[in-house]
Amino acid sequence: MKSTRRILRALGVTAVSAASLAMMATSSGASSSGTIAKGKPVVIGISLSLSGDFSADGQAFDQGYHLWATDVNQHGGLLGHKVVLDVVSDASSPTQVVTNYQDLISVKHVNLTFGPFSSLLSLPAAKTVARYGYAMVEGAGGAPSVFQAGLNNLFDVSLPVKDALVPFATWISSLPKNKRPKTAAYVTTNDAFTEPQIPVAQTIMKKAGIKTSYYSVFPSETTDYTPIADAVAAAKAQVVVLGSVDVPTVSAFMQAFEQAHYNPKVFIATAGPDQGSTFSKAVGLANANGVMVPNAWYGGATTPGSRAMVAQYVKKYGGTPATVSSDVAEAYSVGQVIAQAVKATGGFDNQKIIKYLHSGVTLTSVQGPVKFDRLGENNSAKAFTFQWQGKNFVQVNPVGDPASKPVLFPKPVWGS
Repeated sequence: MKSTRRILRALGVTAVSAASLAMMATSSGASSSGTIAKGKPVVIGISLSLSGDFSADGQAFDQGYHLWATDVNQHGGLLGHKVVLDVVSDASSPTQVVTNYQDLISVKHVNLTFGPFSSLLSLPAAKTVARYGYAMVEGAGGAPSVFQAGLNNLFDVSLPVKDALVPFATWISSLPKNKRPKTAAYVTTNDAFTEPQIPVAQTIMKKAGIKTSYYSVFPSETTDYTPIADAVAAAKAQVVVLGSVDVPTVSAFMQAFEQAHYNPKVFIATAGPDQGSTFSKAVGLANANGVMVPNAWYGGATTPGSRAMVAQYVKKYGGTPATVSSDVAEAYSVGQVIAQAVKATGGFDNQKIIKYLHSGVTLTSVQGPVKFDRLGENNSAKAFTFQWQGKNFVQVNPVGDPASKPVLFPKPVWGS
């Protein structure tokens, strides 16, 4: 469920005939029958942001993919074939991600491909692998602009980003009038992941009488957030909705707010607080207390297989369930969906996998049910809001959900 720190740009797709696609697929090592010789591994090619702007997320995705591969191999592999992940770094570059997938398919002859991190990279990656007839299942490319491209081979297992803030906005709008905040500030990077979420939340909150005291969109290339954060603080809104893509952005705004002695009653950021220990270590647990974030999964989730995955993660990487990044679950879910498609189609034929994923079947993942619409979006995914409460990261809404804890409201002052 994340996106970009650069301006999204469309990359052209060369039109090819069905015959050309088949020839490309065969030359790449993916046989037309989708079979792999007995005793040979199934090789999955992946480009990830192991450095650059998305490195924290890319590394968490790498952990999730490898946890899945380890689990699958411990249970006999995919159709008896050991899973081998060929992961290469794209340095968070949309240009490099294209080169990586071209190399993975046409030179290394991988059998399947998993998606990279972010909408910025998922779109050019999917366009590239489509030229070779490959499926692209990913977990962090849910921006509307990605699916407007109309690619038949692209599938996102995670929540469509435009709906992420709906439970939060619904909760705050439903508060009794005497407790409901009166003003809100909306500030976001001009990012395909964050920007679509903000107007949806603002519309819901405005209908509840929450006035907009500040609204600003800043360039994704911004490195000095202090002037923007100071402007937000000067507006003195009781609610701040921050469209962020990473921990450093959220941390910078929080630091500026604290220095300006500005403590909103509610503070929610679209990404960053969901990054487990990466976030809590960056800002300190005392400052994290009360901070909220939308997402579709957290370390305490009770969805089938989630607790087992979290236990496996903690055993291998350390920490606690609260410190497991949601990126890990997004990546793990990609593997789960592909595994179900491989089993259902009886092989590794990418065209059969694409057709199966478009068949309307409901699949399972640690994030919950997965059912793709005609665009490849998972509209069965459910949105939640999470909050740091002390050292714990807990689900707080939808309010009526049995797993939701009471919201810590108003947010404690910084450092408490």
